[in-house]
Amino acid sequence: MTDSSPIVLISGSRKGIGRALAEHYLARNWMVVGCSRGAASIAHDNYAHYEVDITDETRVIAFLRDALREHGTPYALLNNAGIAAMNALTLTPGKTAWGVMSTNILGTFYLIRETAKGMIRQRGGRIVNFTSIARPLALEGEAVYAASKAAVESLTQSAAREFGSHGITVNAVGPCPVRTDLLNGVSEKALGSLQKRQTIQRLAEFSDIANVTDFFLRPESSMITGQTLYLGGAYA
Repeated sequence: MTDSSPIVLISGSRKGIGRALAEHYLARNWMVVGCSRGAASIAHDNYAHYEVDITDETRVIAFLRDALREHGTPYALLNNAGIAAMNALTLTPGKTAWGVMSTNILGTFYLIRETAKGMIRQRGGRIVNFTSIARPLALEGEAVYAASKAAVESLTQSAAREFGSHGITVNAVGPCPVRTDLLNGVSEKALGSLQKRQTIQRLAEFSDIANVTDFFLRPESSMITGQTLYLGGAYA
């Protein structure tokens, strides 16, 4: 990596979408700083991994202080880490709901807040948050998850307004189903029913998601902020 290589911070980079995005940007010679609750699953000269529970505010602050000192302020933050709870609303325990909300909302908030401080000093940056089509579809059995993603979208819009004058864009991508751990326990019948509500009736590939993050991260996308882009087309 050269000194001019961009730095991207990716949360939830140990597996699934986060790992795929980390590998995508490593292949482009970016410096990738990843974090997750577990140990690293990527071994690469340009990859640095931190074990962090993003719901722990103190740990997030300490992690980013160390990461920024060691690697510099990232050009981009991909707020990918998240968890889901697929259960009837009346059968969802409070502990489960709190886990989803604290990870998907507070974790996203902490990472935005701390990373944006460095981006403001360097007068620019890109933040991409992750929502889900569960939000516009208001999926039954995913009330808490969909509500947490609605909050992420609201946070995206407000952050975009606050940071716009500093040259920082804040957008969100909402993938349709992709083969990750979040689909564990979802029957093929239920998955097929969901895909029928998409205009493009197939599972997303990791490359489909990377295509959107690439678009938001391009220097030419400096006028695009506060937007949410869902994969799969229109929904019914």
